[in-house]
Amino acid sequence: MQDLLSVLFYIRKKGISDPATGTIYLRITVNGKRAEVSTMRKVPLSKWNAKANKVKGYSTEARQTNRHLDVIKNKIYDIYQNLLHEDMDVVSAASIRDEYVGININRKLILELFEEHNLRMERLVGKDFSFRTLQRYKTTKKHLGRYISTNFGSNDYPVKKIDVKYLNGFIYFLKAEQSLSHNSALKYVAYFKKIVRVAYANGWLEKDPFYNFKLRPKTIDKEFLNNDELVRLIQSDFSIPRLEHVRDVFIFSCYTGLAYVDVAKLKEDDIVIGMDSRRWIKVKRTKTKSLSSIPILPIAEQIISKYANLPRTDTKLLPVYSNQRTNGYLKEIADLTGITKKLTFHMARHTFATTVTLSNGVPIESVSKMLGHRSLKTTQHYAKILDTKLSEDMKNLRLRFENENVLANINGS
Repeated sequence: MQDLLSVLFYIRKKGISDPATGTIYLRITVNGKRAEVSTMRKVPLSKWNAKANKVKGYSTEARQTNRHLDVIKNKIYDIYQNLLHEDMDVVSAASIRDEYVGININRKLILELFEEHNLRMERLVGKDFSFRTLQRYKTTKKHLGRYISTNFGSNDYPVKKIDVKYLNGFIYFLKAEQSLSHNSALKYVAYFKKIVRVAYANGWLEKDPFYNFKLRPKTIDKEFLNNDELVRLIQSDFSIPRLEHVRDVFIFSCYTGLAYVDVAKLKEDDIVIGMDSRRWIKVKRTKTKSLSSIPILPIAEQIISKYANLPRTDTKLLPVYSNQRTNGYLKEIADLTGITKKLTFHMARHTFATTVTLSNGVPIESVSKMLGHRSLKTTQHYAKILDTKLSEDMKNLRLRFENENVLANINGS
């Protein structure tokens, strides 16, 4: 289909003010329809070879101008091939010209939009967004770039062609080629969804491919420490200070429910006197910006006191290592204490929700407020621990019935 495209250069005279000089124009023809644009290069009319489409002679100026025209011609063919590869509907002389001069508003590319979004977000890190959220968007863009390169042999993809088939293909790629779990894949698709919705809102996409497209995560039982494991961790002695520090901060999170990022930035100013005249932690969660109100339990208070006079150069309440180092040290701690579960810092938050609060009869509404959840539904998946407590309670009840011999009359003895 290459014969449908014609590229040539011609001269337009400047007028009576300079009758001996003309401007070189580019003419693009596709299927008999033309589009023209100035190359911004001037040349004496006597020096122009209309048949060869170039400047006559071998002067430095002539060679530079001819090289520039060759570059333009090659670029036009590249644009044509890219448009032809991406979408036949948009290949016209006008669309090629508009792409060349950079005004083709109808041809939006998804990775370009993604990059624009990420650059804007980068300026708002620390204000409206966290650095971690920005990194997730950047990672999503990388995954999307690999998907486009692998499946479409291109370095970008037109927004207008994104549909449900494309979304399903992306999810499959994340699972099969990037070896991501179902839930991890859906998280990246959720970030991608925001960019697509921006394109739809701006009219660059006729239909929203995410309309009625359900992202259903698989239910995963979140691991937590039971009471025996928690006590074992508290009572363990560590001769290495870094392990003791990490254990203490982890236990602090087990009894406050704070996520790593919120513990890491916790300061004395975040502790207030509550209505009960006791000390409370009141902070806005970094992730959701919702308020967490947490009464400080005795064990958490002991840990605060333990590090109150620790020499530090900052105003942080506790000695917190980086997230990566913390989780690395927690693996060491698990080995030393015989805990077979995969010990991560986020497990402390799960332990607070289950072993420390819900299994001890704290109402789920109160737990939700302390965790800083926006919705009670988010907290409800922790409530399944109550099945364990129910089993334990019924076991105790069964033993009591047996001890009291309440079944004697039924058995006739």
